[in-house]
Amino acid sequence: NAIRPGGAVETDKLPSDVRKRAMEAVDAFGGRVTVGDVSSKAGLNLNQAQKALQALASDTNGFLEVSDEGDVLYVFPKDYRSKLAAKSFRIKFEPWVDKAKAALEYLIRVSFGTALIASIVLVYTTIIALITSRSDEDNRGRRGRSYDTGFTFYLSPTDLFWYWDPYYYRRRRLRTDEMNFIESVFSFVFGDGDPNQGIEEERWKLIGEYITSNGGVVTAEELAPYLDLPTTKGALSDESYVLPVLLRFDGQPEIDEEGNILYRFQSLQRTASSQRSGRKEYVGRRWSDWVGGIEKFFKEKKWQFSKTSSSERAMVIGLGAINLFGVIILGTMLKDAAIRPSGFINFVMDIFPLLQIYAGSFFAIPLVRWFFIRKRNADIEKRNQIRKLFAQALELPDLSLRRKLLSARDMAQKTVIGPDRIVYSTDRDLVEQDYEAREWDRRFREI
Repeated sequence: NAIRPGGAVETDKLPSDVRKRAMEAVDAFGGRVTVGDVSSKAGLNLNQAQKALQALASDTNGFLEVSDEGDVLYVFPKDYRSKLAAKSFRIKFEPWVDKAKAALEYLIRVSFGTALIASIVLVYTTIIALITSRSDEDNRGRRGRSYDTGFTFYLSPTDLFWYWDPYYYRRRRLRTDEMNFIESVFSFVFGDGDPNQGIEEERWKLIGEYITSNGGVVTAEELAPYLDLPTTKGALSDESYVLPVLLRFDGQPEIDEEGNILYRFQSLQRTASSQRSGRKEYVGRRWSDWVGGIEKFFKEKKWQFSKTSSSERAMVIGLGAINLFGVIILGTMLKDAAIRPSGFINFVMDIFPLLQIYAGSFFAIPLVRWFFIRKRNADIEKRNQIRKLFAQALELPDLSLRRKLLSARDMAQKTVIGPDRIVYSTDRDLVEQDYEAREWDRRFREI
């Protein structure tokens, strides 16, 4: 910390998602990685991966290794996560922020359902009060006497926590049974969130792992099942759709002996891991075999209108209709009311515009969502179908495509940088390493 201005923690300067994905990749490779390893595993571009590794190494006493060909490897101690957590206040504080966000989201979710019950109670209680008041006024000859129901309205914020569940999100992920009524109200009106949240990260992870598993050389047809193409027509002649992949992973086009355009990603060919890569004898019908655990194509999830069951939905719609009907009736009664409101009725009159907005939006929002979801799902289905067709073309390639795939496998190259190829390490004395290098050179010449 003494050599850093202000003792700054470099990892705190990284975006949280970049840091987390980089650390997951480091863990997956056992703490010894190249920039290409982290880029392909985490789906980060090379610049992000390099900055993340430099920051992590700086803050966790990691060190660098340099191979005989100039490759740089980052090596981290087994307890690097605990060392980082001990230095970074941000990392210590993040779990509390996440819990606070989850609690706020849950409170908003259940409050909307609670508001439906509260609205029904308020509306129909007021209707009864107005009817009773009108009857009393008729009996007393309409003397203009003010009316007070005797009700005192008071709602404490703590009353909303009678159904509090601090493990809501964890429980929602694990359980498969029906949701409770409070949850189903929000689900019906607003839905259950984006099912594809964070899926772009998964897309880049798939692409990076696919390129790495095939020795860093692929064809445009192999990348197509993971990208968004408007149509399959003309895709073979126009390969501009691979440009985002080239930019992210620093790829370069190359021409093989037959004039085919292939794409080489040199940074993803240098690795500290000895994972198996694809072999050319698997090109064609056995494509689904050697692809291994990697998805054949990138598949987006369709949006659901609501995860509620039919019975839950019927109950929510029924209560929403009862509330809307009550608001309409109450609005008419308040316009025609001949009494001087006070107390409870005066409170309801003050918030009546809010009750109207709530009752109307209860059905207006789901209706608008339904139209948007239909359009969105149609677009998702079209993109999924196009990517599936590209994947099927790889399973049954024609002669030209097969030769192109074989050429890519022939040009594939994967260099595993083992400990025996390290010529310099920052965790050892420079003089000692220089002596060992001269000794190895002397022995090599004698041989």
